[in-house]
Amino acid sequence: MTQTTIWSVSLPLQQPDESLLIRDETGTQTLVGYVVDISDPAHGRCFLDLGPQHFNRHGVLHGGIAATLLDNACGMTGSLSVDPTGQHPFLTISLTTQFLAAGQPGRVTATGTIKGGGRSLLYIDAELVHEDGTVIATSTGVFKRVPQEKLK
Repeated sequence: MTQTTIWSVSLPLQQPDESLLIRDETGTQTLVGYVVDISDPAHGRCFLDLGPQHFNRHGVLHGGIAATLLDNACGMTGSLSVDPTGQHPFLTISLTTQFLAAGQPGRVTATGTIKGGGRSLLYIDAELVHEDGTVIATSTGVFKRVPQEKLK
């Protein structure tokens, strides 16, 4: 029989500079309640303080909310790769999500990392981690940069 151990590490909560946080920019962001953090130009982040509205009928983080946070962290990572304000749009082409642990009450943070790509497509991974260090979910996706001429 194989036994799996999941390690969790207590991480200190650090509040980034408020000028590097984006709140209520989109309807989805306002509805769900997550905050975008652009303090690290190499890694888009968003965090969410989980409340009862984020849980499924089993009392754990709803998978759709987890996927939303991972998708946002990936898209923001792509945006930050070309614009330090994180305003340049990237579109999700595909996103595959792996659910690893139940999300419990507390703060969760999704962080994206570019793994490859070129001028118009980026391959970006993300990880959703609870404040106690437990990895709740991971994702990998393909994201397309919106061409400058389409922004006008």
